[in-house]
Amino acid sequence: MSTLYVFNDKNAAQADLVTEDLEQIGEVLNRKGIRFEQWQANAPLTDNASNDEILEAYREPIERLQSEGGYQAVDVISMNPDHPDKRAMRNKFLDEHRHSEDEVRFFVRGDGLFYLHLDDGVYAVQCCRGDLISVPANTPHWFDMGDNPHFTAIRLFTNPEGWVANFTGEKIADEFPRYEALAK
Repeated sequence: MSTLYVFNDKNAAQADLVTEDLEQIGEVLNRKGIRFEQWQANAPLTDNASNDEILEAYREPIERLQSEGGYQAVDVISMNPDHPDKRAMRNKFLDEHRHSEDEVRFFVRGDGLFYLHLDDGVYAVQCCRGDLISVPANTPHWFDMGDNPHFTAIRLFTNPEGWVANFTGEKIADEFPRYEALAK
C-alpha cells in the first residue's frame, strides 16, 4: 500500500503524518514540488513480461512525461530477493545524495521507499505498483529497497550517463527508520 510518512527532521522517532490516501499523498508532495501520480497499464502484464512489453503497456504516460520533462531515455530495472548484488545495490543509495537531473521512477510491481529531505522535514514515500514519483534535480534524498528487494520500475532520464549520486556527507539517513521498520 502506498504510504507517506512525514517526519520533522529533528525527530525521527515518530512521524507527524502517516497516510495511505493517494490523493492526500499527491497533494502533500505536490506542495513540496514532488510529482506523485498513478499510472494504469493499457494492456495486462504477466509477472514474466519482457521489458519491451512493460514499456509498451505504459507507452502513453511515458510519452506524455517525456514530452513534458524532456526525458530522452527510458529503461526498466528489476530487483529480486535472489539477486546476487542486492546488498551492494541497496547500500549504494542508503546515504543522502542528490542528482543533477530528476530521478523519475514508476513502479510496475513491488515497492521501495524514497526519503526526501525537504525544508524542515523528511518525507518517506513508500511507492508501490502503479506509483510514479519524480524527485526534482538537486533534491537531497535516499532510497531503500529493503533486505529482500522485489520490484520492477521504469526509469526516465534526461541523460543516463549524467545520472550520478552526489553524496551530501550528511548522516541524516542513519537517523530514520529503514524499509523494514516502515514498509507494510
